[in-house]
Amino acid sequence: MRRFEGVDFVESDLLLTEEEKLMRDTARKFVEDKVKPIIEEYHRGHRFPIHLVKEMGTLGFLGSNLKGYDFLPGISNVGYGLIMQELERGDSALRSFASVQGALVMYPILTFGSEEQKSKWLPLLASGEKIGCFGLTEPDFGSNPAGMKTTAKKVGSHYILNGSKMWITNGSIADIAVVFAKLEDGNIGGFIVERGMEGFKQVEIKNKFSLRASDTGILYFEDCKVPLENKLPGTKGLKSALMCLTQARYGIGWGVLGPAMECFHIALEYSKERIQFAGKPIASHQLVQEKLVYMLSEITKAQLLSIQVGRLKDEGKAHFSHISLLKKNNVKIAREIAKLSREILGASGIVDDYPVIRHMLNLESVFTYEGTDEIHTLIIGHRITDIPAYY
Repeated sequence: MRRFEGVDFVESDLLLTEEEKLMRDTARKFVEDKVKPIIEEYHRGHRFPIHLVKEMGTLGFLGSNLKGYDFLPGISNVGYGLIMQELERGDSALRSFASVQGALVMYPILTFGSEEQKSKWLPLLASGEKIGCFGLTEPDFGSNPAGMKTTAKKVGSHYILNGSKMWITNGSIADIAVVFAKLEDGNIGGFIVERGMEGFKQVEIKNKFSLRASDTGILYFEDCKVPLENKLPGTKGLKSALMCLTQARYGIGWGVLGPAMECFHIALEYSKERIQFAGKPIASHQLVQEKLVYMLSEITKAQLLSIQVGRLKDEGKAHFSHISLLKKNNVKIAREIAKLSREILGASGIVDDYPVIRHMLNLESVFTYEGTDEIHTLIIGHRITDIPAYY
């Protein structure tokens, strides 16, 4: 099977700048050289390839669309999206790591943090020297974060946190966690909780059948002592946490194009090589071509949607409902494309000689996290009708 060459039926490359294409190609080479040769081993072993983190930092993949400091690349949001696309073409674990590090840890520190917090943590996170995670989801509250039970009580020179956060990407390997908790007045605030702080425990979640190469954990806070200076001073209620999610959802919308393109390419090549019935390749069958055309059509539409939302984001015009449409549409079609690719590969589609089944399993998680398909449907419905239907 020949090397991946991209999927660009309507020449959407013409819509990209030279810098954007360079960032994509840099990420693509990194995935081809460093991720693809090892990722099946890490998937089988239920391990995250942590040794790749510092190189990802060196290449500018972590927080690459953030601006404000010399060490932050500040590339366009389309360029950032293309990096996410290529990382997830390798595996959702790599894109998930980069999404959390940049959108859910660096972004809130940059946006809501003090100068001391920014100068201390942002260079370490951008370089991959330190790893972060984001604590919002709880065992009983995923789609309804307003119901969170984790609390923060001010006592002397510390806040005392009690509660837990679940399904946390990077949770057991993180050096710091950006955690949202309810204050005594009922408002929600953000905190930087550091590994080793008294009362803070990080536990890995085992036995996953999806995102096996990603670290996923539970964060426990039992009278956890967090210094006053570790509170993110700019956080103002749940809106601050949701702003972070909007950043992450944008990266996901782009990221899933990677496995969609990879699965399509593998299915296309396989169908031209697999000989059945009168010595003909299965690509000559009408029903197989119908599947391939459907996949290509959906990828093409998703590429154009991604570029447009990225341009709106660069201009400060992207509404969070635009991001919801991007996440909802692109994850849904990627999930369907992975399934159809598996069908075309037949029995070969269920073994990891090909990455299709791994992408298919990963996309089941991506379909659910950072806002379920149903939640994004309601966000878009609220925007177009001006009537909320969440409850």
